[in-house]
Amino acid sequence: FSLKELHGIFPWLVESIFGSLDGIIVGWNLRCLQGRTNPNEYSVALDFLDPSGPMMKLVYKLQAEEYRYDFPVSYLPGPVKASIQEQVLPECSLYYNKVQFPSSGGLGLNLALNPFEYYMFYFAISLITQKNSPVTHHVSPSNSAYFILVDTYLKCFLPTEGSVLPPPSSNPGGAIPSPTPRSPAVPFSSYGMHHTSLLKRHIAHQPSVNADPASQEIWRSETLLQIFVEMWLHHYSLEMYQKMQSPHVKLEVLHYRLSISSKHHGSPAQSSYQALHAYQESFKPTEEHVLVVRLLVKHLHAFSNSLKPEPLSPSAHSHTASPLEEFKRVVIPRFVQEKLYIFLQHCFGHWPLDASFRAVLEMWLSYLQPWRYAPEKPPQSAEPLPRSVSEKWAAFIQENLLMYTKLFVGFLNRALRTDLVSPKNALMVFRVAKVFAQPNLAEMILKGEQLFLEPELVIPHRQHRVFMSPTLGGSFLSSRSPAVTDASFKVKSHVYSLEGQDFQYKQMFGTEVRNLVLKLAQLICQAQQTAKSISDHSAETMATQSFFSWFRFTPSDMNGSYTGNDLDEIGQDSVKKTDEYLEKALEYLCQIFKLSEAQLTQMMLKCGTAQDENGKKQLPDCVESENGLILTPLGRYQIINGLRRFEVHYRGDTELQPIRSYENATLVRLLFRLSSVLNQRFADQMEVLCSREDFVGRLCRYHLTNPHLVQKIRYSPMVRDRTRQHWGPRISLRFLASYRTLISLLMIYFLASWFYIGPGGCTFIILIGYFLYAVIMTFFFEGWKPHEH
Repeated sequence: FSLKELHGIFPWLVESIFGSLDGIIVGWNLRCLQGRTNPNEYSVALDFLDPSGPMMKLVYKLQAEEYRYDFPVSYLPGPVKASIQEQVLPECSLYYNKVQFPSSGGLGLNLALNPFEYYMFYFAISLITQKNSPVTHHVSPSNSAYFILVDTYLKCFLPTEGSVLPPPSSNPGGAIPSPTPRSPAVPFSSYGMHHTSLLKRHIAHQPSVNADPASQEIWRSETLLQIFVEMWLHHYSLEMYQKMQSPHVKLEVLHYRLSISSKHHGSPAQSSYQALHAYQESFKPTEEHVLVVRLLVKHLHAFSNSLKPEPLSPSAHSHTASPLEEFKRVVIPRFVQEKLYIFLQHCFGHWPLDASFRAVLEMWLSYLQPWRYAPEKPPQSAEPLPRSVSEKWAAFIQENLLMYTKLFVGFLNRALRTDLVSPKNALMVFRVAKVFAQPNLAEMILKGEQLFLEPELVIPHRQHRVFMSPTLGGSFLSSRSPAVTDASFKVKSHVYSLEGQDFQYKQMFGTEVRNLVLKLAQLICQAQQTAKSISDHSAETMATQSFFSWFRFTPSDMNGSYTGNDLDEIGQDSVKKTDEYLEKALEYLCQIFKLSEAQLTQMMLKCGTAQDENGKKQLPDCVESENGLILTPLGRYQIINGLRRFEVHYRGDTELQPIRSYENATLVRLLFRLSSVLNQRFADQMEVLCSREDFVGRLCRYHLTNPHLVQKIRYSPMVRDRTRQHWGPRISLRFLASYRTLISLLMIYFLASWFYIGPGGCTFIILIGYFLYAVIMTFFFEGWKPHEH
């Protein structure tokens, strides 16, 4: 094919691989393509899209001719799209000199991208747009072709060892100048100052044919990272996040939510509705999206940690530092920090309270621990002691203080609203506590807080924002800010740039957060008690079960009570894991916040009072009212988290209970009709017999009357003045519809046949035996009624 023909089919080829931007065309569906299920397609796709494969060779071939391709602005992330549509140039250099007016008759703004940018834009955004792909089997995101390609591209263009491989083309040193506008550009203003990128700085005075290869490799590395960060993280703008922290905006959002929950919608709801949409974005990341971002974070830590030690002479450094080394030095704080912080804040506040939050949690913990991806190996010791965090990471912790402190408070608020009896939720608390309990980490976080709280010197109002804003200007590889020795100023700049000048910092080791930790510790103790009671109940149930107990009649068979718990299905091993996770988490929290044994003992005593003298859990916290029991907020919290519950019992007519799984539905209905006919026919005679005071009356009452539906303990918040129903003497044959009863009778007849006793004789023996049993029970236990069991 000629270059013109390749230029024409290139957009179609990219769309055929990654799918259309509107999600209608699925393409190769790389996110669901796995080697285990489709080995041939999987290997072909990876080979074709490899950095040295045919597709990238085509990209570099078209790149040499300076072709440009239109990418619709309407499919960019929300903040970028809104900014461009308002004719405000985004701060990222990725968009400079690329925004174009539509051609004659066209609609909407476009970006004029070179082939490499166009390919990577489609590759990155396919993670977001292709959400409704048909899946016929379980797909593990970390084993998909898309996940493997992300890892491959990161290792190729952001190498931890060596340099970026040159592009496989006939002109590897050819540089790609900035795209020339084909139509009048939009008159954009900018968020801040513009700086030339590192690429421009290195090749500005060189002919494009003889461009420095190092600049070319930095251009591809910087472009790849900017595209990944913009497409995957820049869905929540810093300005919108800071507006959402305003009490005024929070009040408007609350009014809006209250208005949609009410039946009447008026003009106030409309203004609140507009306020909500003005300040809140609706993008919802998926678990797969978060896993890919975590992969990016882990690789960037490894990439940044592969930086060579700086030479002692500053003058030597200025002449010997390569562009790639300089890129490693600033890649995280100036490209990723701000957008990742806002992304995590949104996830912490909006992610469902379920086990899928584990993906977000692990991404956060990966960012907090750059030392895990450092090249040096921990010293081998005989005892596996926890590795102490080196002092050299103090600067990273201070410059990312909010990542440690504010997000930790956000996690505390989530943990207090989850069911810690669940092993998966208990594991998340354990993971966070274990990470923050690493030796020396809490001390360095405390040191960062102390630096932030130091008395502030005379610092201009805007200097905070200008100094540490991670994306000011086009590229932070341009002119490095002079070294600032004031650590306190760095911490303040970090906090104010992300949260705004009016931010009221909440100390991680202050009284308010410490009280939250004590509440969590108390909740852990309660969850341990609950898990223990569940384990004991399950053990007792297993001990009492036997072959013959399956045929027994027990009072719980027909009373409709439910004594189970959601954890009954997970088994003893999971309950033990829950207890282990919670015990270690409590131990780590005590280490981090220096909780004393006296405080723990007091909490354990409080948890112990939640059980009565019989070892049974108390009812949820309630208050008495004229309408019965009413749950308090504490009681609702106890029910939601599975700490306490009401024992639900059936209180209606036992004959009208729903058909159970151990009953034959046809026999239940037939026996009910037969019982109803007999009760209507002989109602008066049974009433007379049961009213007698002699032995015959007692025997009839034993067989024909129901127990009084009166309970000394109220198990549910029922209406106090509920009308009590009373049923007279009646016959109940429903017990004959039970499979247990039928099989028991069958076995009795089978055993009787071994002794040459016929069905008639066996029936007579059963009736005589039951009559004797009933006579004995009438003398001693008149209140126990067999026909209701």
